[in-house]
Order: sequence, then structure tokens, then C-alpha cells
Amino acid sequence: MGYKILIAGAGLGGLTTASCLLKAGHDVEIYEQAPVLGEIGAGIQISANAMHVLNDLGLGPTIAKSAVRPGAYVFKLHDTGEEISRFSLAEEHERLHKAPYNQLHRADLHDLLSAKARALKPDVVHLNKRSIGFTESADRVELLFADGTSAKGDLLIGADGVKSAVRTQIAGDAKPTYTGDIAWRLTVPVEKLPPNFMDQVMSVWMGPGAHVVCYYLRAGALLNFVGLVETDEVNEESWTATFPWEKLKADFAGWHPDIQTVIDTADRGQCFRWSLFFRTPIDNWSTQRATMLGDAVHATLPYLAQGAAMAIEDGAVLTRALAMEPKIADALQLYQRNRFERTARIVNGSSGNRTLFHLRDQNEIRKAFAGRDEGGDRNGWLYSYNPLTVPLT
Repeated sequence: MGYKILIAGAGLGGLTTASCLLKAGHDVEIYEQAPVLGEIGAGIQISANAMHVLNDLGLGPTIAKSAVRPGAYVFKLHDTGEEISRFSLAEEHERLHKAPYNQLHRADLHDLLSAKARALKPDVVHLNKRSIGFTESADRVELLFADGTSAKGDLLIGADGVKSAVRTQIAGDAKPTYTGDIAWRLTVPVEKLPPNFMDQVMSVWMGPGAHVVCYYLRAGALLNFVGLVETDEVNEESWTATFPWEKLKADFAGWHPDIQTVIDTADRGQCFRWSLFFRTPIDNWSTQRATMLGDAVHATLPYLAQGAAMAIEDGAVLTRALAMEPKIADALQLYQRNRFERTARIVNGSSGNRTLFHLRDQNEIRKAFAGRDEGGDRNGWLYSYNPLTVPLT
């Protein structure tokens, strides 16, 4: 028997979950506060653990057309470019995990997921619906909106991001704490860069109090740049706030000429910057008829490139849990019980990488990586997870 399921939020997690649930025979309604359906941001990385779900939805071939499959994960020193460590991706990642590692534009992935959900149910998304809370009884849940209307169903899923109204009601405010880092984000068309500028790899440049991540998007047509910098100058947690190019340039003074080239080539009016906040993992995700997924419940820093992947995993595991338990409340407990440990490990591991990537002394960096097998570690537990087949206990 299929349920009537309400989803608050039409981001990557909400759309993926909707398609998983629709495919499983449930009726789904997504309620999104924005007036138009779309995604902002730039690069996103989808490793095998999440690609299993997207392949199952039939999206793998379309993703392949616009994605880049990086040859390796490469760690470098910020000023000399000295390579400290690397592990293989591309063919080896797919051989080990039976799904590819893709780097693509968030907007492209969002468009694909939106189209998939609408192909399964044309009117699945309702816009201009800002969720403000919910009520529930023994036999239904009601999602309340800022415009005074509401929607009723059997189950509510809060996929409404870091400022989640569903989270606030279930578990209280997330009480974010500023990490001390801001993130610069920009993209540069490859034709504006020197020929053969950077290899098609995932590059992490590590320096004192900062690091930079560079990789390609849109079949190699765009270079994505994310610069993480320690600062006391806190600004809003917004992906749409731009800051003066001169501040970006100053933050990376003394860095490698390749980094200078990217910054100097950037559109000076399109230098986005946001502050990063840490949220402690929680283990209470659900009521009798409501639960959460993605950033609403386990927002993570971008230092393992797993934020979207976790939301995608959540949707697949929740769909399976609903098929395994005859009662919704039991299914929600099965879901959160099987997601808490993994998501908490990713949240905490991402925070740990912040320290590793920002070491002040280059000999410290060499020493830290000499004792690590970054590829072996991630292949062993992070990328090897398959949300479609992992035993649920």
C-alpha cells in the first residue's frame, strides 16, 4: 500500500527522495518556498555511494554527458604546488564501487532531478509554499504554510535545509556555531584560461589557515574554484552574497601562480562568499509521522564533498525502510537508526579535514599525510556504501 507523502523542500535531497518514493508506488507532494524551481551554487561532487541511487533512477547516462570524471584526488602545497598525496578516481573508483565519481554543476543536477520527478508525476512540485511547522495525529500529518494554507498526508519529510522549520519543531533550533571559515565560490570558463591549465583532477591546495578546491564542470567547459579561509569577519550563510574581488585577491596573496591566474581571470562581480557554520549531529530525527533528511538534520561542512550525497542516500534508505515496516513510526525509527552513525561520521570527518587542510607548517602537512592512506580510508567506508543494498538493522 502506498502512502501520501509530503516533502518540505525541492532541493537535491527532496527531489531525489520524491522520485525514489514515486518509483516505489507512493503518492508524493513537494512544497517549495521559492517562486520558481531552480538551484544556485556551482560545483557538486557525486561519488559512487550516491550515484547508485541516481543510476537506479535512470539518470546515469544523462549525468555522464555534462559531468567530468576526475582522474585523481590530489593534495598540494599552496605556494609551490608540491604534490603531497594523491589517490585514483575515474576508472579505479568505478571498478571498486561499480558506479562513477562525477563532478557537475548543481543547477544541471537539479534540473535533471526536477525533470525526473515531474516525469513520474507532472504536478508533484508546488511553489510559493513556505513551511512554518506541522501538526500530527494518530492517522495523519498536516504541513502548515506561511500563506495560511496547509496540506495533509500520511507522512512528512523535512528536506528544507539548514533553516528547516520541520527540524525546529522536531528537535529544536540547530544552534549553529561559526567555524571560523568563509567560503569563496566562483567559476571560470576554460576558454579564458591558458591551454592545458590544470589536469582534470580534484585538486586540494593546502595552506596556512586556508585551502582551495579546484575541479572542472560541464564536460570540462568550466573550472570551479572554492576557497576556504579562516577569518573573524562573519557574514550571512547565503550562497547568493557577493563580495569585492579585492578581498578575494588579498585572501590568497602569496599562493601559487595557478591560483592567481584563476582569481585574476574571474568575473569580478561574481565572487560569491558565505560563512560556514557547524551543527552538532543529532540522533532524534523523527516523530510518529514526520522525519528529516539532508541538511535539515545533518548539515555538513564541505570538506569531504558529501553533503548532497548524504541527502541522496537518505532518500533511498527511507524508501527502503517504508517498504520493510508496516507502521510508519517503525519505518522512521529504522531509517534514522541506520543513518545516524554514518552521517555523524561524515559530519565529524568533514570538520576534521578542516584542521588537516589548514596546518600552518608545511612539514606538519607532510608528516600528517605520511601517516594517512586517504584513498584507502575513503574507499573502505565512504565510497563503498550502497544505500540500495546496505543491510538495514
